[in-house]
Amino acid sequence: MKYNQWTVGLAAAGVVSLASAVQAEEAKNQVATAVSGTTLSGYVNTAMRWNMSSAVGVTQFLNGANGADGFNLDGVNVTLSKAAGEGDFAAGYKAELLFGPDVGNLGNGGFAIKQAYINLKAPVGNGLDIKLGVFDSPTGYEVFNAGDNPNYTRSWGNTIESTIHTGALLSYALGTDNCVTLTAGVANSTDNVINGRVGSPTQKSYIGGISITAPESAGALKGYSVSAFIVDGRTTAAVGGPDTSAVYVGVSTPEIAERVKLGLALDSFMANGLTDTLTLAGYASIKVNDKTKINLRGDYLDNNASAPIGFGVPAGYGNGNIEIFTTTATLDYALWENVISRLEYRWDHALSGRRAGAGPFGSGRVNANQLVLNVIYKF
Repeated sequence: MKYNQWTVGLAAAGVVSLASAVQAEEAKNQVATAVSGTTLSGYVNTAMRWNMSSAVGVTQFLNGANGADGFNLDGVNVTLSKAAGEGDFAAGYKAELLFGPDVGNLGNGGFAIKQAYINLKAPVGNGLDIKLGVFDSPTGYEVFNAGDNPNYTRSWGNTIESTIHTGALLSYALGTDNCVTLTAGVANSTDNVINGRVGSPTQKSYIGGISITAPESAGALKGYSVSAFIVDGRTTAAVGGPDTSAVYVGVSTPEIAERVKLGLALDSFMANGLTDTLTLAGYASIKVNDKTKINLRGDYLDNNASAPIGFGVPAGYGNGNIEIFTTTATLDYALWENVISRLEYRWDHALSGRRAGAGPFGSGRVNANQLVLNVIYKF
């Protein structure tokens, strides 16, 4: 199971445990099925978006340019799952379905399978966790589901990461306190095509990574975590295409003085060993009171070459050595139970580069200003 950095931070700080979080969700959301322990969860995601500068919007909104200046249903998520449990040969599953514009490049016709995998446990050492099927990529500070991120819009790093893979993913926790987790996997391709194949049937994509969370014995460093992952391979049907590598490094802190959490994320996309796209993002989450948070993000993109095929960097942005700096401020206020309600302002500024003689945001513009009201009901 992939947890976002904020949940991991709370668990690392000892506020919650990942096991208790799973058990609590199961107890609350169990449904009657042939197998006990199956849970139903998901969300309905809506947004009201205003492009303040009348510039061409960037693609961090899940429903793209069609979502500008109006009301939007971003999408509906319906998830059935059963945790693998604690036995030596325990098994579980997850089937996560998407409906609506959120589908994006995961499918068409307004419907997509986001995840569908079997989760197996094997009694190897501390226990080997195995996923078989379609699963979220373990890379990235942010995740696909908007409500699990500190901000509504996406970072530039998120646009160059894989979203899902079809294959096998293995995870293994080291030590008595399980503070180090090793991850390795093999998949059909690096892009988001279920059951996709590259030009040569013998070519596969490979995933590797490590996550470290400082235990209680680390003293003042308790709860600090660092993760590093790489996804190497080719996109679907890339006959003779370049060997690409997406590298991610992320750092997050527990709550500092019970008020502030910080994070840092570096993403690099390389083709044939040469860096094409580099992004860097810094995060701060400030707890004002029990209902109010302010989430800040500073985000930098340096796209040195053509936009990578199969990834989310906007078409044409790579042809002018584009550099963009983005600041995002999100006011998150918990007014209704089970509802995420937040107001977000985002400013994108092109530091350099032109596209076809124009600014990267259209009509010679080098700035894009966007205001969003996002409301999500999670069940």
